[in-house]
Amino acid sequence: MSSPVPPVPRFRQEVRTTAVLAAPLVVGHVATGLIGLVDSVIAGRHGTSTLAAVSVGTAMFWLPIMIPMGTLMALPPSVSQLQGAGRRHEIGPLFRQALWLAAALGLGLFAFLSVAAQSLAQLGIDAGIVPGAAAFLQGIRWGVPALTAYYCMRYLSDGLHWTLPTMVFGFGGLLLLVPLGAILTFGLFGAPELGAGGLGLASAAMMWAQALAFALYLARSRRFADLGLFARFDPPRRAEIAGLLKVGLPIGITVAMEGGLFVVTALLIGGLGEVPAAAHQIAINVAALCFMVPFGVAEATTVRVGHALGGGLGREGVRRAAMAGLALVLVSQSATALALFAGNLHIVGLYTADAAVATLAAALLLYAAVFQFPDGIQVLSAGALRGLKDTRVPMFLAAFAYWGVGMALGAGLGLGLGWGPRGMWMGLIAGLAVAAVLMATRFLRTLSRLPPAAAPGPPAPADGVQDDPPDFWPMKP
Repeated sequence: MSSPVPPVPRFRQEVRTTAVLAAPLVVGHVATGLIGLVDSVIAGRHGTSTLAAVSVGTAMFWLPIMIPMGTLMALPPSVSQLQGAGRRHEIGPLFRQALWLAAALGLGLFAFLSVAAQSLAQLGIDAGIVPGAAAFLQGIRWGVPALTAYYCMRYLSDGLHWTLPTMVFGFGGLLLLVPLGAILTFGLFGAPELGAGGLGLASAAMMWAQALAFALYLARSRRFADLGLFARFDPPRRAEIAGLLKVGLPIGITVAMEGGLFVVTALLIGGLGEVPAAAHQIAINVAALCFMVPFGVAEATTVRVGHALGGGLGREGVRRAAMAGLALVLVSQSATALALFAGNLHIVGLYTADAAVATLAAALLLYAAVFQFPDGIQVLSAGALRGLKDTRVPMFLAAFAYWGVGMALGAGLGLGLGWGPRGMWMGLIAGLAVAAVLMATRFLRTLSRLPPAAAPGPPAPADGVQDDPPDFWPMKP
């Protein structure tokens, strides 16, 4: 994404606003990434077969969950545009319809995972991995309805420029998962030793705890009191839910296209045996943890772009919001690329003592370092497009980049030519690079069609949130 640099004082202010808004999102996403790390470390200490099973089970879980997660991403731009346009009273009714959508998505996904857990052998997964992966899916599926409700509540708060709950509840879940996952995996304190299945059950319990805590916070917080989020019961309304789906379903498919590239890569590598599967799980877990930073900045950019558009700031306001996000992403990706290049061996040592797994995983982390910049640019561009509710065309661009280029090349090199995991990771790099070019170009073209500001707008809030004082802890009635 390239564009003339906005006037320096206002641009610096926008960077600061976006950074303050993004920081809790990034930390919250890092907490989510650390959940994957905790799963991998606990599984790796339990055994290589358990780590491989969690690798495949996690891939099978996150591939379908990306569609409801992405679909509910229609909420932040919708809420931020209503807030920017001074239509705050419409947010509560929209949120209640989004909850209906979240419930339907959660129940549908629960049913899908119930079937998927019985179908792993038909996917060509190594026979030694199938029982543990199935047990993991059968455990974690019980948390899916809570997870979709949690995303709905989280996206509402994010869209209102209040991102601290994402951080607090993210780390709260992590603090619960660490002891519970260890107890159920290893059979500590008299509990049964459940291996990979124990990690699945622990993850489900964590999801319910996060969702219930977030609902309690929204119900009691003064910050949201005027919205009347739970003040009345609204039956599902076709028009409102259809509007959310129109914006959100292409986002869900786009997110699934990117995530699916990584997930299917994991499944294909799972067919190569326990060592490649375990090494890939380590490398992809580290790469996913690094991705949480640009992903958080992209979500903040979605909100800032939507707020600028809803507030009538026009082309310049939208451009300034997007460029601020880009500046932050370039800084973050420079740091992570350097860390992966210099510290790959030390990072791998945290996961496993198996020499064969560690050697391959360290090599894969070098590939992860290469795709840091294209990955950051493509996710930032997609976030800016979501802020404009431009989601349908990016969906097709994602399909071509991730699957027409990334998966085709990765499968050809990794499986067709026998290059193994290294060939698959070359495909990931190519797919993300093409996505970065296409998404950035699409944003610039969409930006050029926006009108100028309707009227001179006020400067963005310096702290990126409402002017009312923080009220997170303790919760205020």
